[in-house]
Amino acid sequence: MLNDSILSLITFVPTAGAIVVALLPRRGKLIQWFTLLVTLLTFALTLHLPAHYQYGQGGFQFEENHAWIPSPKIGYHLGIDGISMWLIVLVGFLGPLAVLASWKAIATLTKEFYFLFLIQQTAMLGVFVSLDMFLYYGFWELSLVPMAILIAMFGRNRGPQAAIKFFLFTFIPSALLLVGLLWLYAKTGTFDFVETQQYLSQNSLLLAPQALWWVSLAFLAAFAVKVPVFPLHGWLSDVFSEAPTAMAMVVAGKLGLYSIIRFNLGLFPEQSRQIAPLMIALAVIGILYGALIALIQQDLKRFISFSTVGHLSFCTLGIFCFTVVGLNGALYQILNHELSGAAILILFGILYERYGTYDMALYGGMASNLPRMATLYVITTLSLIGLPILNGFVGEFLILSSSFGVHPYWSTAATLGVILSAAYMLTMIQKLFYGKQSQLVVNKPVPDIVFREGFALIPAAVLMLVMGVASPYWIHAINGAVSGLADTVTQHIAHTTMTVIPNVAEKR
Repeated sequence: MLNDSILSLITFVPTAGAIVVALLPRRGKLIQWFTLLVTLLTFALTLHLPAHYQYGQGGFQFEENHAWIPSPKIGYHLGIDGISMWLIVLVGFLGPLAVLASWKAIATLTKEFYFLFLIQQTAMLGVFVSLDMFLYYGFWELSLVPMAILIAMFGRNRGPQAAIKFFLFTFIPSALLLVGLLWLYAKTGTFDFVETQQYLSQNSLLLAPQALWWVSLAFLAAFAVKVPVFPLHGWLSDVFSEAPTAMAMVVAGKLGLYSIIRFNLGLFPEQSRQIAPLMIALAVIGILYGALIALIQQDLKRFISFSTVGHLSFCTLGIFCFTVVGLNGALYQILNHELSGAAILILFGILYERYGTYDMALYGGMASNLPRMATLYVITTLSLIGLPILNGFVGEFLILSSSFGVHPYWSTAATLGVILSAAYMLTMIQKLFYGKQSQLVVNKPVPDIVFREGFALIPAAVLMLVMGVASPYWIHAINGAVSGLADTVTQHIAHTTMTVIPNVAEKR
C-alpha cells in the first residue's frame, strides 16, 4: 500500500513540516528540534525506496500517475528509476545534517530560515520524482526561490548581491527551458516524459533537425548553469561565500547533472552526441581550471567553490562519453561529491563558528588542540582526493577508465586534475592543522568536535568508507537504468550512420 503513495509522502512531508514551522512560536530550540524531526522522517521514508526497489527491472517504479489539468494536458506523474533513486536518498540523508550544521549558525530569523529550508527540500525531491515535465519545471523553478531568499537574508557581507547574481544566472536559462518544453508540447501534445520520449524516438525524423537542436540546447543551457559547467560558473564562488552552510550544501551539482542525464540523453540522444566533443573539452578545462584556481585561494569558501567546479566536471566527462561504465561513474560521483562536499562545508562552518574567519592564512597548528576535528578533516579530504577504499576513488576511476578508451588525450589531461586535487587539498590540511600554531589558535582556545557536530559528521565519514568498499550495492540499481540509456544513444548513432550511408551511395 505504501508503494502507491511513497513518492508523494517523501516529496510533501517537508512542505507539511514547513507549514507547521510557520505556526510554531519562536521559543528556545523548538523550531530546530521540529525541523530535525521532519528531516529525519523524510530520510526514513526515502529508505523505503532501496528496500523495495525491484533491482534488474527496467522502467520506472513506485509510479503515481493521475490526471491533473486537462488543457493543457498536465498530469501528476511521479516515478523513479536507478538514476534518481539514490539521489532522493541522498537528499533525505543530507537534510538532518544541514539542520545540525545550522543549529548555532542560524541564531536569528530561525522560523523564516527553517520554513524556506523545508520548502527547498520539497523542491529538490520534486525534481527527482517528477515524470510530467511541466510538474518538473515547477519544482525546478521553486528550488531557485528559497535559495535566493536565504542567501540574501543570511549572507556574510554581500548577500543580496550574491542572491541576485545566483537568481539571474539560473533563472534566465530556465526561461529557455520553458520555451523548449512548450515547443515539445506543441509537437507531441503532452508534457509526460515517457510519452514524449516514445514520440521522439519514433518520430524524430519527422521533426525539423535544426529545431530539435535548438530545443536540446535550451535544455542543456539551463542544466549546465546549475551544475555549473565551465565557463558558466561565474555565480558559484559568490554564492558559496555568502550562503549559509545548509544552502551551500545543495546549491551545485546534483539537480543539473541529473537533468542532463534524464532529459538531454533521454530525449535528445543525437543532439547530445553532436555536442559531446564540446562538453568533454569544457569538462576537462573545468577540471584543470578549478584545481589551479583552488590552489591559490586563501578563503575557505572560495577554495571549496573552485574545488567543486573541478570535481563536478569529472561527472560531465563521464556523462558525455556515453558508456555504461562512464554513466555509472558519473552518477556515483554525484553521490560521492555531494556527501563529501557537504561534510567539508560543515567542517568549514564549524571552524567559522569557533574562530569567526574563513581565511586559511590565520590558521595553523590546530591538530594538537583539536584531534577529533583534524581526523574528520583528513578523512573527508582524502575522500575528495579519491584515495582508494574511500568513495571518491570509485567514481573517478570509473569515469577515467571509461573515458580513456573513447578519448585518451582528454582523459590523460583530466588525470592531471586528480594530482592537482591532491595538491590543493593536502595544502589546505597542512595550513589549517600542522606547522606552527598561529596567533589566532594560541589566543583563542576552542572546544573540539561536540556531540551535535559528531552526530552529523561521523555517519558521513562512515558512509564514505562504506561507499568505497561496497560500491556494487549502489551501482547495481544505477547500472540497470543507465544501460538502457547508453544503448539508446548508441543505437541512435548507429541508426544515423545507417541512414547516412545509403543516402551517400544513392547520390554517387
